[in-house]
Amino acid sequence: MTSANPLRQLTLDQLRRRTSMKWRHYPEDVLPVWVAEMDVPLAEPVARAIIEAVERGDTGYPNGTAYAEALAEFAKTRWDWAPAVERTKIVPDVMMGVVEMFRLVSHRDAPVVVNSPVYPPFFQFVESLGRQVVEAPLDAHARIDFAVLEAAFVKAGKGSVYLLCNPQNPTGTVHTAAELEEVARISRAHGVRVVADEIHAPLTAEGFVPYLSVADDGLSLMSASKAWNLAGLKAALAIAGPGAADDLARLPEEVGHGPSHVGILAHTAAFRHSVDWLDALLDGLDENRRLLAGLLAEHLPAVRYTPGQGTYLAWLDCRELGDDPARTFLKRGKVALNSGIPFGTGGKGFVRMNLATSPEIITEAVHRMSKAWNETLAP
Repeated sequence: MTSANPLRQLTLDQLRRRTSMKWRHYPEDVLPVWVAEMDVPLAEPVARAIIEAVERGDTGYPNGTAYAEALAEFAKTRWDWAPAVERTKIVPDVMMGVVEMFRLVSHRDAPVVVNSPVYPPFFQFVESLGRQVVEAPLDAHARIDFAVLEAAFVKAGKGSVYLLCNPQNPTGTVHTAAELEEVARISRAHGVRVVADEIHAPLTAEGFVPYLSVADDGLSLMSASKAWNLAGLKAALAIAGPGAADDLARLPEEVGHGPSHVGILAHTAAFRHSVDWLDALLDGLDENRRLLAGLLAEHLPAVRYTPGQGTYLAWLDCRELGDDPARTFLKRGKVALNSGIPFGTGGKGFVRMNLATSPEIITEAVHRMSKAWNETLAP
């Protein structure tokens, strides 16, 4: 069964009725293409699971392994790899799960290595724990620079943690098996534990390699939230490789009380019954990447854009407009994008654009950005 492109099903007027952060943070004259929410209706099996739970009054505490089983089935079909259900634990969401993994595998002051530019909460959550962030910037092609990474491991020291983003947010880079094998090799050599944030994994049409498929001592966090637009229904899975099973077994029982039971039902329905919807979404995202590349070439040729293999995010090099072009696009163009600065080293002069919207909104956003750019640089 072929599903219709979810990105073409909602009008701007319909979207403006939403009350979530994406649509209410800015005034109505601002076009929001920033935070990682998608402009799509829910997949029908997901909506049905939520409605049926409400009709049953089934809104208590979470229980069972259905979510882990659904992910394992999806992963086996998609990536020829299946996490062992007995080595999974439910956690409230991916970033809270990351924090719990840090506590399991490192001492309370252990530094955390990240590849910048990277998802800003990586910095925020690490710093809120009172830990030091050690940056290992990506290379000019948005790939892991292993000499830089190894130097960061030396600086961080034995017993530190490497928070790997796979696929990478904001660049969309999907790490290869060879790259991940090298990560595993040098992390072991330096006594660094690897925790992988793999929340964007389902948003990769092909080529995604789960970190635990090449490293049995790693820990991974996965969720349906990004690929099926379920961020408001909190639920994620922490997964351990065989060599990290004892670590995950120490996760406090109360952590598993934090996820939403309704969220777990929705995420399970996504992985188990909504793959056709996801495939239609991925086709729509490919169309949007091509559309954006063409629009930029025509209207903003000074902006450099390399489409990523994963995620629904575009990382745009706007350095000719200064250190913080997002401010200019918001003030002069009424377009809300993510500033690159909070993404760490390598973020100045960049913006992150959310492509999980309609072609009409992408087109209007680029037209507004072009007008703002030309007004700013006009003599």
